[in-house]
Amino acid sequence: MQHRIILASGSPRRKELLREICPEFTVITADIDERPFPGESPEELVGRLSLGKAAEVWRQTENLGERVVIGADTVVALDREIMGKPHGAEDARRMLRRLSGSVHQVFTGTAVLWEGGRDCFTTASQVEFYPLSDGEIEGYIAGGEPFGKAGAYAIQLGGKLFVKEVHGDYSNIVGLPVARLCRRMIAHGLISPPFGEKL
Repeated sequence: MQHRIILASGSPRRKELLREICPEFTVITADIDERPFPGESPEELVGRLSLGKAAEVWRQTENLGERVVIGADTVVALDREIMGKPHGAEDARRMLRRLSGSVHQVFTGTAVLWEGGRDCFTTASQVEFYPLSDGEIEGYIAGGEPFGKAGAYAIQLGGKLFVKEVHGDYSNIVGLPVARLCRRMIAHGLISPPFGEKL
């Protein structure tokens, strides 16, 4: 059975990734407070926010009947410091200087809600940056790309030029672990296998 799929995120990157396994879906965004709780770990934060987004959109769409709502949230973390979206140029500068020449983690929480069920999971990837010069950082900020991006960079855009090595799921770093999501949704009978065979 094909369900109506709803993505609880306005992220263009998540829309592109989800389209690979769900050609047709609706986007409905959730307005929730994304600030971390005191002492909250990156894994706890993305798990709570992804479920919170999905649950909010689930409530908004009660009149739509049979549906599947997908929520996701991504953060960058270095030495357990959570790096969300920068609040301005100075915050972006601070984040990029911290990430320069180091290995950081990218966590994405994913929540899938359907009538009578839910599946919530967190995916982690590691990214190593080359050392960045002040000129590189200033030029990147001047181009505007860091804003609206967790950790102040976009690996699928110009930020890829900072990346020395990646361990784990690349799509998770972009914002949605689409291969893992695909397999779990197939296992729950929520989507059909994209290539006609059960994975």
